[in-house]
Amino acid sequence: MQIRKFPPSAILAPFIREFVIIESDVEFDSHTIPDTALVMAFRYMGNILHIADGGNAPVPSGAVSGLRRSGRSFHYTKGTANLLVILREGGMAAFSRMPAHELFGQSISSENLFPRRELEEILQRLAAAPHHPARIGIMETFLLNRMLPGKTDPLIRQVLQTIKIQHGTARVKELAQALYISQDALEKRFRSQIGATPKQYASIIRLRHLIERYSSFPSLTAASYEAGYFDQSHFIKDFRLFTGQTPKDFFASARYW
Repeated sequence: MQIRKFPPSAILAPFIREFVIIESDVEFDSHTIPDTALVMAFRYMGNILHIADGGNAPVPSGAVSGLRRSGRSFHYTKGTANLLVILREGGMAAFSRMPAHELFGQSISSENLFPRRELEEILQRLAAAPHHPARIGIMETFLLNRMLPGKTDPLIRQVLQTIKIQHGTARVKELAQALYISQDALEKRFRSQIGATPKQYASIIRLRHLIERYSSFPSLTAASYEAGYFDQSHFIKDFRLFTGQTPKDFFASARYW
């Protein structure tokens, strides 16, 4: 598996975190854990299967995935190439009027956002492009031509910043009180724009921060305390839901992203 990352242009940077191209020279399985980004995927070569308990299901050539509670596994066939558009929080609104929370825990065909003919054309152009920078240029033009007018919500931006600074341990009630808004109003506003409730979003931040900093802690118990878990059974339950594995197995196992 080869993963290459590309930054967006200045005009798209407020809405897109990065572009990622994944290529497979051989068949392989990939495991993903929840992230704070909605993702638009454009598979222009090969095939990808979603590995689930009920069997393997083909992934559409164009797909949009929302935030989620649990990790997922995929099987890439040999010769597969996939271009991912990793959106920033709230970035979905720049390209679709679909409320972000409708995608929570879901992956849907990109035909729900873009006309089928346009999707087929962009996939053909991506496959025919001579190199990756050309593919990024093609994708940027495609997205720029479909940008919708709108503006960011400063209150939600402040909530996002606070949750990140506190590594996901912030309490929603306290956030609402500090911003002089009811908790219910904050949750509805946040959910519509970001694609998850503040609590769900904070949980993703908290567990990803723990995973990324795990090697700096003397023990798993110390890491869980730092993340605000004082009940080990609760921590292990949340961790297994998030990654699909126990902490011990996860940190001893193969790569994820």
